[in-house]
Amino acid sequence: MSENFLTDVNTQSWANGRHEVQCVNVIYETMDVRTFCFKASSPVMHFFKPGQFVTFELQINGEQVFRSYTISSSPSVPYSFSVTIKRIPGGQVSNWMHDNLKLGDLLTIHGPVGAFNCFDIVSDKVLLLSGGVGITPIMSMTRWWYDTNANVDITFVHSARTPRDIIYYRELKLMDSRIDNFNLNIVCERYENGESWNGYYGFVDQRQLEIIAPDFMQRTIFCCGPPAYMDAIKKLLTVVGFNMENYHEESFGLPPTEAHEDAQQQADDNANIDIDTDDLLQVEFSNSGKSIKIQPDQTVHTAAALVGLHIPKGCGLGMCGTCMVKKTAGEVEMSHNGGITDEDVEDGYILSCCSIPKGDVAIEY
Repeated sequence: MSENFLTDVNTQSWANGRHEVQCVNVIYETMDVRTFCFKASSPVMHFFKPGQFVTFELQINGEQVFRSYTISSSPSVPYSFSVTIKRIPGGQVSNWMHDNLKLGDLLTIHGPVGAFNCFDIVSDKVLLLSGGVGITPIMSMTRWWYDTNANVDITFVHSARTPRDIIYYRELKLMDSRIDNFNLNIVCERYENGESWNGYYGFVDQRQLEIIAPDFMQRTIFCCGPPAYMDAIKKLLTVVGFNMENYHEESFGLPPTEAHEDAQQQADDNANIDIDTDDLLQVEFSNSGKSIKIQPDQTVHTAAALVGLHIPKGCGLGMCGTCMVKKTAGEVEMSHNGGITDEDVEDGYILSCCSIPKGDVAIEY
């Protein structure tokens, strides 16, 4: 056994934060979907909860851009991690990744974070519903259960446009052939001339669901896909009286319009607010030696910007976890949307974009 091998095994574990990673493989899944595999610059065990996501910090045409992607690999293969990205017409980041990212390239990521995962949501009987590239968090969970020989009864239902658009098809069929507690079902919207398909076709409806999973009312449901797909699934489940406490979905990449409007309104209010010297709260940034007094309804991120500090920010809605900083003193009111874990909160971390001081606070930045 070589000394280098021993050195590689004696590694540190991944933790939520800012990391530099290197692209080590590119896998062509379908005509417009690729999987990008990454490793840390030095050996790191990439532990995360299956279903969580990372946020990429990119420079595209001289502009800093942040974009979140679910990890599609499993923590059971910890020395690397993968994201699977579909090329979207006009998509700034997806097109850049497909056209420019190559082996050896170094990128910066933030994370991993996300409440949609099979560690925090535990069940021994699940129904996995995915549409298109929304299969990625579902696949991460499935790979984990498969690799660890978990005693989980899995019914997997994936919807694709055509047979040639089915992501991970060969791997899914292998899983289905090797374990008894995995029931694979593919639904294709249509099939084209020259394609052979003998599976389900059309769209998932109540009749199909009752045939595929007669006991779906007793299962925990994990769902991810385009907004129209998830809306249709929720309407179907509501009509049949499903207990929606057992329904979980991933939607960090596409926050509702109302949330975007609210975020923009908050930004405008913060930019144009009149300073009232009464009731001002002090925010101190200990690493840089800077401090400022802000209005009671302004965020930590706004305070940083006012003193010339740039805390990276992606979504602005507390979803992506990019703006996480450590609070060393004081209290804040944080209204996040899954971009930070309970463990990070216990360790004193906050998301600066959605944290409003309740008094004087100190931030390690």
